[in-house]
Amino acid sequence: MLKTQLIHPDILRACARAGHHAKILIADGNYPASTKKGPNAELVCLNLAPGCVTVAQVLRALLSAVPVDFVNTMGIPADDPYAQQGDPPVWKEYRKVLKESGATIKLEPILKWDFYKHVESPDHVLTIQTGDQALWANVLLTLGCRTS
Repeated sequence: MLKTQLIHPDILRACARAGHHAKILIADGNYPASTKKGPNAELVCLNLAPGCVTVAQVLRALLSAVPVDFVNTMGIPADDPYAQQGDPPVWKEYRKVLKESGATIKLEPILKWDFYKHVESPDHVLTIQTGDQALWANVLLTLGCRTS
């Protein structure tokens, strides 16, 4: 029996095979997961229905199982109408999840087109597609190394 919050067998397998600097994308329901991924990335679809499951729920489970060096969101381009509204509300939830997990890393946006480039790298090992309907909800994790 596992003690971690993460129990999905395919996600656990991908995490166990990943190493330092590997990237895991937790994609919202609008992300083009079939076309915007790295050449080595697996796709696990958890998008059962709109809003189920959410990126925050997956983030919480992953943080219970793997060390993370960086947490990046898809940053909003200045010419996007949403850019004038400040940070998307879901980012506040991610910061809360990070704090609750005990992580000391900060949530850092990467502008949209650069975010896609990061995802398309050979280091991208896994995309977890969710049904999250929040705007700008994508999160890219860069794994750290186990120190104990």
